[in-house]
Amino acid sequence: MATATRRSATRRSTGRHRRWTAAAGALALVAGTAWLAAPASALAAASAPVDFATHCVPPPIAGIPPIDGTTTAEITVDNATPKVGDTVTVTYTVTKPAASNPVDLALPADIMTPSGKVALGGPQAGGVTVTGPKKNPPVPGKGAFPPFSMTGTFTVTAPGSITLSPGDYNIHTSYIMELDTPCTVITPPAPVSETITATDVPGANERAIHLATASGKPGDRVTVTGAKFTPLADITVVGRAGAAETADRMTFKATATGGFTASLAVNDKATTGIVAYEGSAWSAEKGAGPAAYTVLDDTPLPGNSQKLNASVAAGTLSMSQAGDTVDLSAVDFGKGGAATGDLRTVTVKDFRGGPAGWSLTGKVTDFTGPGGTIDAGKLGWTPACTTKQGSPSTCAAGSAGPVGSAGATLASTLNGALTGGEFTVDAKVSLDVPAFTAPGAYSGVLTLTLT
Repeated sequence: MATATRRSATRRSTGRHRRWTAAAGALALVAGTAWLAAPASALAAASAPVDFATHCVPPPIAGIPPIDGTTTAEITVDNATPKVGDTVTVTYTVTKPAASNPVDLALPADIMTPSGKVALGGPQAGGVTVTGPKKNPPVPGKGAFPPFSMTGTFTVTAPGSITLSPGDYNIHTSYIMELDTPCTVITPPAPVSETITATDVPGANERAIHLATASGKPGDRVTVTGAKFTPLADITVVGRAGAAETADRMTFKATATGGFTASLAVNDKATTGIVAYEGSAWSAEKGAGPAAYTVLDDTPLPGNSQKLNASVAAGTLSMSQAGDTVDLSAVDFGKGGAATGDLRTVTVKDFRGGPAGWSLTGKVTDFTGPGGTIDAGKLGWTPACTTKQGSPSTCAAGSAGPVGSAGATLASTLNGALTGGEFTVDAKVSLDVPAFTAPGAYSGVLTLTLT
C-alpha cells in the first residue's frame, strides 16, 4: 500500500493526494464504527436482541476521537439443548444498525470484516471467538449500513443453564488502507441474549465384581461380591466362555445399597470368566466383569498323554507421548490471528482385557508472556485418532473446538464385551492471539489425563 501511495504521488499533487487519503481513511473508519451502532430497544430477553453500551477506538491515523454508543445485537445457537461434549455453533448478529454513511462518497462492497467474542456464563465460563465474512453490499453516500453476523463454536463442558452475551468486537476495513476499530463492552458482561440448557452425559460404569478364588474343580462354588449396582435391581451372575455365556448361572436382587454376595456353582469346563449384570441380558453399561476364573479339569487323562495349560495375563492401561514441547507458528503484532501447530503424538495401550473403555482428556493453562496472559479459552484443537489393526476396540476422536482450563475430550473408546488395543492420537492446535498482544514468547501447559 505504501508503494502504491508513493507511485500515485508522482502523478498528482502531494497535497491533493494527502487530502484524498485522509478523507478515504477516515470515511472507512467511520463506516466501520457507525455500522456497529444501533438504537436502543426493549429490555433484554433470551433469544432476542439486546442493547449494550460500547466504546470504540479508531486508529490514530484517522484523527477521530473514541466513540461511545449503543450496540444492538442478538446471539443465536444451532442447539439449545446440547449434552456435555457436544459442539454448539454460535451466531453473533448486529441486528438493527441505525447509523448511516456520514459523507456523500459511496463505499464499495466487501470491505468490512467483523470479528468478536461471545461471553459464556453459568456453569461454563469463558468466551467464544466468532468471525464474519468479508462481505457487505455497497453503501451509498449518506446511506444506512447493513446488519452483519459472526459465527464460532464451543464444546459444552458442564451441565446446567449456560448464558450467552454479546462481547467485544472489532471491524477491519480494507479500503485505501487496512484499518481496525476495536469496540469494547463498557460495562461487561452485556445483557444475556441467549440461554441454553446443557445436560450431563451418564458417567462411566462403576459397577464392579470380585471373586474370592480364581479357580476351582468342576462343581466347586466361587463367592462373587459386587458393588455399585442399582439398589434392589435384578442381578444375573453367569459364567463366560469368551463372549458367550455358559450354563453356570444364578439370579437374585441387589441389596438396598447396590451390593451383593453370591455363591456360584461352576460346572461348565468351558467357563473362563464370570460376569454380573442388571436385567435380562448383558450390557456393558449395566454389567461388570469378566473376572477371570479357571475350571481345573480333573478328568483322568488317557494313557501316554500330557495336559498342557496356558494362561493370558491381563495388562494395564497406559499412555506415552512423542515429546513434551509444541512450537506454534508466530503471528504479527497488530494483526494477531491463529498460532498453529501439531500436538505431539500420544500412544494409548489398553491391555487390560476387560469390558471398560477409556477416555483421554486435556486442559490447558493461560499462556503467560511479557505482555501478560492469553486466555486458555483461546486454544482450540481438531483431534484425530487411529486404531491399530486387530484391536478389539475402535477409538473415536473428540470434537473440534476450544480446550480451555475446563478441558475437553481428545479421544475415547466405548465399553464393550471385550475391549483393548493400541491407538495413536494426534491433534491440530490453534491459539487465537489478539491483534495487539505485546511481542514476546508466550507459554501454556496442556495436561493430558487418561482414565
